[in-house]
Amino acid sequence: MLGKAIGIDFGTSSIKIYKNGEGVILHQKSVIAIYKKNHVFAVGDEAFEMYEKAPENLEVSYPIKNGVVADIGNMQALIDYFFAELNGKKRFKGAEYYIAVPTDITEVEKRAYFDLIANTNLKSKKIHVVEKPIADALGMNLDITKSTGTLVVDIGANTAEISVLSLGGIVLSRLIPVGGNRFDEAIINKIKKDMNFVIGEKSAEAIKKNIASAYVTDAQMDICGRNLVTGLPSEITVTGECVHEALAELFQSIVDSIKIILERTPPEISSDIYKSGLYLTGGSSRIQDLGRFIYEELGLKVNLCEEPESTVIMGLGAVIEDPQLAKLAL
Repeated sequence: MLGKAIGIDFGTSSIKIYKNGEGVILHQKSVIAIYKKNHVFAVGDEAFEMYEKAPENLEVSYPIKNGVVADIGNMQALIDYFFAELNGKKRFKGAEYYIAVPTDITEVEKRAYFDLIANTNLKSKKIHVVEKPIADALGMNLDITKSTGTLVVDIGANTAEISVLSLGGIVLSRLIPVGGNRFDEAIINKIKKDMNFVIGEKSAEAIKKNIASAYVTDAQMDICGRNLVTGLPSEITVTGECVHEALAELFQSIVDSIKIILERTPPEISSDIYKSGLYLTGGSSRIQDLGRFIYEELGLKVNLCEEPESTVIMGLGAVIEDPQLAKLAL
């Protein structure tokens, strides 16, 4: 592609930016810290370090929730800051932008992503929208331009998006509020209920990454927090069985949603999906044996990818770098 082109994946957990000819030039947490309600104190990875530890006069938050922009002002401040850090006035001015958005959200919610770029001072040449399932598939090097049907399941931080693609478009898509943050919340609630012990979201995330599994395991992990009986800081041992019990219902809800999509899929596309299986991506798809669980529940082969957190941004990169794929952008 001639001229400047920028791809942006506004993820709930992290934001990624791609520039033609350079590749991924930014990958940071989608977190912002606001001091006394109106001053940007920190953004990205730096702000994430303050999460759950900030004083009352410092609000640390994620501006994107459940796949949509929940706080437009803070998200605008965050993206403006990143553009400034990347010398955007020089590197991005007059560029074409390609932004990834979930399929199963309203037009107003999609417009909010569009406005984040339109409201910057970079004077974009044009802003294109690429539906996330399409970007996911391209990021996994799948050819979705043919009549062959493809099933993509992206389990992100706040949502899971289940999509059937064919001929370069979305045949069916379903967005459900189940993802890594819901997993963390379930772990926190389970430990609080069963052990009278409170842990933070970062500790729950560490448990999820280290010992969570779609099946019961004998894994265990020591974790620090606050004992609700004594009110004092303490340490407990969390078992794989406890974590599985916390997450089993959420895993099943993902499978049930995939079933709903499959039941609505045209027969010829169903045949394609049976032959090729489904493609599992998204950062939260890394949970141990989740692919095997889906396979055993559905009887469909599950194709995993090596870098599930990066498929959307790499798919945007493919759209930017390949003129034939650029036709898939809206």
